[in-house]
Amino acid sequence: MKNRTVILILFWGITALQAAAQQSRPNIVVILADDLGFSDIGAFGAEIHTPVLDKLAKQGLVMSQFYNAARCCPSRAALLTGLYPHQAGVGDMVQNKGSEAYQGFLNSNCVTMGELLKAGGYHTIVSGKWHVGLLPSAWAVNRGFDKSFTLQNNGSSYFNSKPLYNDGRTVTFLLNGQEVQRQDTSLYLTQAITNFALKSLDEIKDQPDPFLLYVAYNAPHWPIQALPEDIAKYKGKYLEGWDELRQRRYKRLLALGMIKKEWALSPRFESVKEWNSLSEQEKEHWDTRMAIYAAMIDRMDAGIGQILDKIKQLKRDKNTLIVFLSDNGGSADEVKNWDYVTQKNGVPGSVNSIDSYEAPWGNASNTPFRLFKKNTHEGGISSPFIAYFPGVIEAGSSSDKPAHFIDLLPTLLEISGIKYPDSFKGHVLKKLEGQSLVDVFKGKKVRRNGALYWEHEGSRAIRDKDWKLVAELNAPWELYNLKTDRTEVHNLASKYPDQVKQLEKKYQIWAAKVGVKDWNKIK
Repeated sequence: MKNRTVILILFWGITALQAAAQQSRPNIVVILADDLGFSDIGAFGAEIHTPVLDKLAKQGLVMSQFYNAARCCPSRAALLTGLYPHQAGVGDMVQNKGSEAYQGFLNSNCVTMGELLKAGGYHTIVSGKWHVGLLPSAWAVNRGFDKSFTLQNNGSSYFNSKPLYNDGRTVTFLLNGQEVQRQDTSLYLTQAITNFALKSLDEIKDQPDPFLLYVAYNAPHWPIQALPEDIAKYKGKYLEGWDELRQRRYKRLLALGMIKKEWALSPRFESVKEWNSLSEQEKEHWDTRMAIYAAMIDRMDAGIGQILDKIKQLKRDKNTLIVFLSDNGGSADEVKNWDYVTQKNGVPGSVNSIDSYEAPWGNASNTPFRLFKKNTHEGGISSPFIAYFPGVIEAGSSSDKPAHFIDLLPTLLEISGIKYPDSFKGHVLKKLEGQSLVDVFKGKKVRRNGALYWEHEGSRAIRDKDWKLVAELNAPWELYNLKTDRTEVHNLASKYPDQVKQLEKKYQIWAAKVGVKDWNKIK
């Protein structure tokens, strides 16, 4: 009997040690917003009420020069795989453009954070917009996520899953790989995404293994739709207009230390009218649009708060890394001009209205930068970034080190103690392009090794230290010194032609490596 007791105690002792070792590895929460501009949350200069994110920023780290890949699909591919999007097969959207780099779905030579962390003993959950491939092989349920509620497409009504388009495309939601329909009476989408995350956390609360939770909100992507009580908070607050809003956000960014005084506020976008030239009726119309957009962000922040409260309730908050970022800059999309969109003209912000906030407010969202989502100028690729990690990140930290979506996976692997393999499930993997940010999290001064690159539908760029070479489709290269001019106001291409040639050569080598094609020939 004594021997049995010893064995039993020994068994329970080993089990306890195993549980402690597992719990010592941090839980990970990655929160991604959709079409959120650089200055659209309070911690980055906005007037929008985002107390949860603002608190995270104060208690954690903000990075002021963090980059995305210019648009939803490419950014998500880079985030998930640590590769440039072309290397993962998602150089553009989810439509196949006829080459491996633009096939429109995750290929077999990349591996997602879900697959690697699941293999390393993590519970893996994704809730929200997936958008890295419509083929089953690219679905979240088949790319490493134990629990998944996903929007497969680029956008959806926030109140149902009826098609937004009349060209045959449908809006598809999958629950653990099975299609589900959201009806007119469904929860507001942002809340539905939050609720699935909460439910999934509850289901694993008694299990000792750490978790990866990837929450990919669709907000504030068009159609701009919000709950009436949220819109009411902001109605009338934007009657001063986009010119005044850009000035106010610019001053706040300066005060926060996010930008340098040497960086001039970029000019109002060329197609946007001066606010004071609008009629009172027009001002009312545009105020409503921005109020809806702000309401969407407000509600997303509240959802994030619910998730953080749940993690605290489960007593996992002391050992959890939380990261927040956006997939691209604010959008200039004009839904009304798209022939394939099913138009509805109901009450603005409701289920019966499909609209966007367009270039005027997109320009304000991207304060102080130029251009928008889809462009590789700073307005399209600059993302607000917050990281919170008790015991590792010092409260109130900040960094202006250039970093990119490709850096997230290497970071997660380092903190979880998981090695990136040479192959996965019989497929040889491409080598990681990203660099871990753990030293940045610890407050160490580190320099980036090598340049960063972008290409999206012919818009292209390279950033090498402080120099940036950038061009839109069929346009000449522009050259900027981001140390003195991150708002890209002073084009130095004619002044430094040799610098242009050197950067262009580096860009061309990278473009050939990852499979970039001439966009004029593959559209």
